[in-house]
Amino acid sequence: MLKNFQILLENRYKHDQYNDCLLSVDGTDFQIPERGREWYSFKFKKSGVRYEVALSILGGEICWISGPHQPVVYNDLEIFRSSLASHLDPFERVEADDGYLGEAPLRVKCPACITVPAEKQQMMKRVRSRQETINKRFKQWQILKQVYRHDIRVHRDVFAAIAVISQQFKTGKLCLVLNIVMIDK
Repeated sequence: MLKNFQILLENRYKHDQYNDCLLSVDGTDFQIPERGREWYSFKFKKSGVRYEVALSILGGEICWISGPHQPVVYNDLEIFRSSLASHLDPFERVEADDGYLGEAPLRVKCPACITVPAEKQQMMKRVRSRQETINKRFKQWQILKQVYRHDIRVHRDVFAAIAVISQQFKTGKLCLVLNIVMIDK
């Protein structure tokens, strides 16, 4: 419920001036207790879960989260193809790192894409840097920084709540979110 209140894909249109890329997207992994090979994360060399996170390039707000996904089954590109890509407008693209090269240049702009002019590379670095900053903010929460030791079935809810709080902290609306959480209980 909290996720639906704040994280809206439609927010990517705020301040749009008919850009072909409105979102940046990246995957981020979090450790979980050992669950077998299907949950193996190459990042941790142990079990983990992966989420896809998309930010508005113009506004910086989180517009999309998808997960948890099994890292060994779904790499960033597969998650994109099975989730966010189907929600984009025709001819809309996203900016991403080279892990998404398989969808370039039709759905993704990435550094290794031959259609990206050299003069755009610096701006793309800034966009990806903001994406990495958001991923870093998630991991400042101890529950996501360490091995997750709670019921795995609620990991998605925990991640969504932290995403909303992180977004509201950025926009200065944290008090509103905390009041809503207290009312829901």
